[in-house]
Amino acid sequence: MTTPESPSQARAGADLSGRTLIMSGGSRGIGEAIAVKAARAGANIALIAKTADPHPKLPGTIFTAAKAIEQAGGTALPIVGDIRDDDQLDVAVARTVEQFGGIDIVVNNASALDLTPSAEISMKRYDLMQDINARGAFSLSTKCVPHLRRSANPHILTLSPPITIAPEWFKAVPTAYTISKFAMSLVTLGLASELDADGIAANSLWPRTTIATAAVSNVLGENLVSRSRTVDIMADAALSIISKPSSAATGQCFIDEEVLAADGVTDFAAYQVDPTVAQRDLELDFWMRWP
Repeated sequence: MTTPESPSQARAGADLSGRTLIMSGGSRGIGEAIAVKAARAGANIALIAKTADPHPKLPGTIFTAAKAIEQAGGTALPIVGDIRDDDQLDVAVARTVEQFGGIDIVVNNASALDLTPSAEISMKRYDLMQDINARGAFSLSTKCVPHLRRSANPHILTLSPPITIAPEWFKAVPTAYTISKFAMSLVTLGLASELDADGIAANSLWPRTTIATAAVSNVLGENLVSRSRTVDIMADAALSIISKPSSAATGQCFIDEEVLAADGVTDFAAYQVDPTVAQRDLELDFWMRWP
């Protein structure tokens, strides 16, 4: 699936020529959209994902994503691997550096979602979310640090939310999933501080509303799709962040529409699945309120 040009990308004039982006996941959805738009802006793209064969309920594989990247004018390196396996991750980073000469951008996109209540979730499912979400983001980021230190404009971008500990959110979103996503944001905050002297920016990005992906449809229901925004809003916001100088911002938990508003975007209806739906009728994502 390729993503069309959108107003904000045209405004931003993002240029990633000659830069290399390594991403966890990316076989479909938001990750693929970010990868395709980064490729269109000139970046080399390495994807690390498990999906080599089609999933019965989710479209796309790492190879169809690589094809979309190439159709967008980029160079793709699809690497079949498990973000939880340290040896496989070492190989993926080494292969990326060998093919492209370095790493400039890390995007922690891979994520597991399980909304089973705390009293019912198995520890196997709990561990899966912690290992993919929190540990995966930490592991890929830190394994790339030696290469990011040699980049002229290094970025780490993690798809995770602002941390809010208001009790109401723990009633709305099960604790196990919340822990795993907030831990990803702690990776951002911690690495931003630790790597600040190296000039490596570490930021997070989260959508204000639900995003129309197959995964969201399967987990939360198809009725949400018409009240969601498309993957393009997250892709454009990600591109805006990683194309700016790394000195511009670090340790921030950005919201997609706020990033684009700062770039001068005013027509957010262009990102809606159904542009006729009033903005306030869109479905808010987890931990989000309207400003």
